[in-house]
Amino acid sequence: MNNKRRIEIFSAGCSVCDETIALVKQIARPSCDVEILDMRETETAEKAKQYGVQSVPAVVVDGKLADCCAGRGVNLESLRNAGVGVPLM
Repeated sequence: MNNKRRIEIFSAGCSVCDETIALVKQIARPSCDVEILDMRETETAEKAKQYGVQSVPAVVVDGKLADCCAGRGVNLESLRNAGVGVPLM
């Protein structure tokens, strides 16, 4: 069993992306492994396609695109529902 929740943030380096990165880092617990991925890199863009990312910023939690990111935008409630900031049992 993995003892860390893997959180990937797909970013283009804009101010909106920076706000999302700050929000996730603010609510993340020590049990969260947060990685920032730059969409300007070809390899990252390919990975984002595999997750179904259609806009940035986008957050993937344990390999699943967060509900808030499946359409547009990121919000606290959807991140919490995805498990960000929620202690692992």
